[in-house]
Amino acid sequence: MSVWFDVARIATGLNVLFLLALSYVWVRNYAEFRSKHTLGLLMFSLFLLAENAFALYIYLVDPTLSGWFASEVPAIAWRGMMALHVLETVGVGFLLWVTWD
Repeated sequence: MSVWFDVARIATGLNVLFLLALSYVWVRNYAEFRSKHTLGLLMFSLFLLAENAFALYIYLVDPTLSGWFASEVPAIAWRGMMALHVLETVGVGFLLWVTWD
């Protein structure tokens, strides 16, 4: 297993957890206020959650793709993918912090 693969999986797992928390807050807010802004935030979180859940499925569950990603993808590509996942985790984590506060 590549260290980049592990970092990408951890970052994607954190993204899923963060987005579930954000979705919970925004569903609750939309139920109370019925504003389009909150609905937009909720839809954003659901689509991003679907993307991250699919990536996590590929990284952890799918036998063909997880093996291919773990062994055949060049390190330079993994560094790029890992950087994107980590940057997304930082951004979504900050959004969670601001929203939860």
